[in-house]
Amino acid sequence: MLFTASELGYAVLRVVGAIYLVWMGVGMIREGFRRGAALPEATVEAGPTGLVGAWARGVGTNLLNPKVGVFYVAMLPQFLPDGVPPLVMGCVLALVHNVEGMLWFTVIIGAAGLAKSWLSRDSVCRRVDAVTGAVVVGFGVNLAAGHR
Repeated sequence: MLFTASELGYAVLRVVGAIYLVWMGVGMIREGFRRGAALPEATVEAGPTGLVGAWARGVGTNLLNPKVGVFYVAMLPQFLPDGVPPLVMGCVLALVHNVEGMLWFTVIIGAAGLAKSWLSRDSVCRRVDAVTGAVVVGFGVNLAAGHR
């Protein structure tokens, strides 16, 4: 609320944020151009094991996510035909949405698995870091030059 009421507070926050983005982006660019630098190993959080554990985690995440409920309450009534029980048709539409989501994420996971070896190469990682750093620097410069 302070930043909506105070022009100076907003300007300070904007400049500090821009400086941080530029600093972070320059660091990424510098790391991207280092030759032969050892890349840090990515750590993966231990998740549920097995298909049932992964499914249960996904169901729990969706049930506890208020955006999912808001989406269904806002979107599904528009597609309910007249004369059909809303609960049954709503469940059918939610099932169709979930099946489409599972198919889409299966494609994404398969593509990521195929691209893993290429994306893991040192040269690709360095280029991705350099490009990402340049984009972050651009965001910082845009933020610094922007107006309320």
